[in-house]
Amino acid sequence: MRGTTRTAALAGVSALALLTAACSGGSDEPSSSTGSAGQGATGGELTIHGCTPQNPFIPSNTNETCGGNILDAVLAKLVHYNADTAAPEMDLAEAIDSDDNQTFTVKLKPGMMFSDGTEVKAKNFVDAWNWSRAGKNAQLNAYFFDVIEGALDMDCGLVTQKNKETGEDEEVPDCEKKPAKADTMTGLKVVDDHTFTIKTTEKVSNLPVRLGYTAFSPLPDSFFADNGKSFETKPIGAGPYKMDSWDPATGAVLSKNADYKGAFGGKADKITFKIYEDTEAAYKDVQAGQLDILDALPVSSYQGEKYKQDLPDRWVEKAVGTIATITFPPEKTDPSYKSPDLRKAISMAIDRDLIIKTILANTRTPATGWVSPVVDGYKPDVCGEFCKYDPTKAKEYLDKAGGYKGTITLSYNADGDHKAWTEAACNTIKEALGVDCKAVAVPTFGAFRTQITEHKMKGLIRTGWQMDYPSIENFLGPLYATGAGSNDGLYSNPTFDNLLKEAAAADTVKAANAKYQEAEAALVDDMPAIPMWYGKTIAGWGERVDNVKVTAFGTIDLPSVTVKS
Repeated sequence: MRGTTRTAALAGVSALALLTAACSGGSDEPSSSTGSAGQGATGGELTIHGCTPQNPFIPSNTNETCGGNILDAVLAKLVHYNADTAAPEMDLAEAIDSDDNQTFTVKLKPGMMFSDGTEVKAKNFVDAWNWSRAGKNAQLNAYFFDVIEGALDMDCGLVTQKNKETGEDEEVPDCEKKPAKADTMTGLKVVDDHTFTIKTTEKVSNLPVRLGYTAFSPLPDSFFADNGKSFETKPIGAGPYKMDSWDPATGAVLSKNADYKGAFGGKADKITFKIYEDTEAAYKDVQAGQLDILDALPVSSYQGEKYKQDLPDRWVEKAVGTIATITFPPEKTDPSYKSPDLRKAISMAIDRDLIIKTILANTRTPATGWVSPVVDGYKPDVCGEFCKYDPTKAKEYLDKAGGYKGTITLSYNADGDHKAWTEAACNTIKEALGVDCKAVAVPTFGAFRTQITEHKMKGLIRTGWQMDYPSIENFLGPLYATGAGSNDGLYSNPTFDNLLKEAAAADTVKAANAKYQEAEAALVDDMPAIPMWYGKTIAGWGERVDNVKVTAFGTIDLPSVTVKS
């Protein structure tokens, strides 16, 4: 990673683990020292599989892969993550300095441009982060700014109202009746056009590593002219591509950003994200030459390694920073799963090994905890016996919980490739516990995520996590901290929260990781989500493109892809 010695010391990822995790098909996976544009001709057009985003393209309100994959090509951040190792590298930032891990000085590279022709300045970060954290804007990623001094003063006050479903009183934020105390964070200061400072509430040892996440993107002045309304469907970033058009039914069309001044530019002139209702149709189109890249092959192609015959020399597989989980619903939405003993019973009733062998053709590794093995600080077997298939113990814990009346449901999005394994998981639950279990499909990912974030989905929920930045903390805080934007089950544990704070304030990466490991261990008692398996991405492509690589995050490194002449 380039930058200051302070920043270099904070790279919380095990590069060795990532570098040795990859393998590829007949044509080796291309590599690049910068993690961006590989060797090959420039120009041409390519198509890639897309899916329906949950929300419009506001960076601070995008916390899922369908919208994130598109924004990754459009936006530039302070930090860029190397495609091969995930190591942070300076992008819009020239340097990020701190003597105490609490006050950070960010110096921007001059002359970096948004796709609307305006220069990226310090105020574009400060204004963007303040807008994104403001309670009145209700952004899903507002949580990421809570480490900055004054962030909590931007929350709206709470009022008591009746829950429409339960009829019980609950406290909810109301920005009209109880406005926030402040409109800006005291911890953000513009020094000059190309310098700003960040002061955190406490020491945050890995803050520079976090700053490459989508939520920390700068926003152009034009965003604030209409409070982001135009930006929602045509985002303006400082990345290698700009969005030409967006249609929720068909997809997005991107073209090269003529004003791009960064070091991670793309090869192709035009990229089209094509929306598909299921991956089987996309797979057939790759074979037929109607789609250039499929970022995750369907499980049907795994059997007998069929994809190697269907796509000779045009596939790649790589262990990546992802984890598949099953999350329990918020207690206020569905109290029938509130017993930790019931949660542990269900986890021990799932035969992960069998599902991985018969459905996923051994392309996954059973999870033994909530953190991916690819990041520094990973500790094996945190979940212990509760992540191992044991029908006898599962039944014992079900009895301790007082049994379960009714049908266990496991919801998934139908436009993803989850039908087979969710049904298989239900079958093993049924056999082990003697309780009926049913997999329930929701048509699109966008509709699925909306039900989840609105806390309307009852029963078990298929969930997964692709790391935002390479740190053990990213697999814990955003998912299980009280009030975090991706905390789908509304889990809250003061012990867990305090351990996260202690970890963030640690002086060394080693000390921080030890505290994060304690925080992960604290999840065992409550079992807010069931770890299923660690991810491996298997992608494929057509004959028109070359230099296709999978990043450490499990995404396609689009700047590297070349179109054959």
